[in-house]
Amino acid sequence: MTYSQIPPMGNALASKHRLQYCAAKNLLKHAIATEFGGLGDNFQALVAAHFALGKSCQDTGLVLSINAHLWGAVFPVLRYGCAEQQTTWLPALLAGDIIAGHAITEPQAGSDLNALTTHAGKTQTGFVLNGQKRFITNTPIADMMIVYAKLDHKLSAFIVRADDLGANFTDASQVDGCASATMGDIILQDCQLPHNRLLGKAGAGNMMIQSALELERAFIFAGINGIMHWQLQQIIQYSRKRRVENTHLGHKQAISHKIADMKLRLDSSLLWVNECARLKDNNKRISLASAQTKLFAADAFLQSSLDAVHIMGASGLMATQKMAVLVQDAMASRLFSGSSEIQKNMIAALLGTGSGYKSKS
Repeated sequence: MTYSQIPPMGNALASKHRLQYCAAKNLLKHAIATEFGGLGDNFQALVAAHFALGKSCQDTGLVLSINAHLWGAVFPVLRYGCAEQQTTWLPALLAGDIIAGHAITEPQAGSDLNALTTHAGKTQTGFVLNGQKRFITNTPIADMMIVYAKLDHKLSAFIVRADDLGANFTDASQVDGCASATMGDIILQDCQLPHNRLLGKAGAGNMMIQSALELERAFIFAGINGIMHWQLQQIIQYSRKRRVENTHLGHKQAISHKIADMKLRLDSSLLWVNECARLKDNNKRISLASAQTKLFAADAFLQSSLDAVHIMGASGLMATQKMAVLVQDAMASRLFSGSSEIQKNMIAALLGTGSGYKSKS
């Protein structure tokens, strides 16, 4: 699959058009059964398609935006939605006619789900939501969001449209990394929702969030690995053309070793992502593997981006160079889907140690 005609980066509308272009290429339909409008293939096919996208566009923001749409909205509706919700939302989500994501983080709470304060109350016709979400990927281009709020003191998931009464999808606050992924706040002030906007069972929000983030951690680096592949090829070409002391830059051992390390990080990251795909395609759990993938790949992306700038010297810091931009993107990658420290906590807990482990004795 090639993505040679992706619309150029620009404003929020351009970001929406870029995601919709990818949807037209069927990028959103991998690993989804044909009965739901998918291609009927597997996660290995998804990894290959996302790798091709990253290699073609070198846009971490677009990769982040697509993954937020997929794991934050498409797969939750696919897994937890009733037949009516699947029929109502999936065709438009898979076609890119509706752009979506999920809203978890709040101004005072991120990884600590117990600290979330957005709440839902029951009404005669459905639910009323109040609260604020922050740093939500795909806001303000989103047409709908899966919003997590406490109902009877337990997290639940709700489908909220941008045009719902009392819902405001804003374009603030923005961050510098992954700039083409629009981000903003969602402000809910007596937002009225009908009964059929509750996604899954009431009180199942924690489980749904963990499921979504597990998939995101496992596969978001499929596209970023494509970017890392492009990055490595650019550095190899630069090291061949640049001459220092009458020899190619790449002949200098200090440089060739950095390039070798970049190759090792890329291939190791690919192995981790493909291992997650293998496990999913064989209906195996990926809790541990996805945390390991996210932890390793995020650190690999950052170090290789730093090495790329180092090898190119001052020219790597020029505004017109993508290498310096990728350093910022790589720094952001250590934070989205849970910081590197959170991944270490999860790995330790899953191994039976760490603060998340509870003894059975």
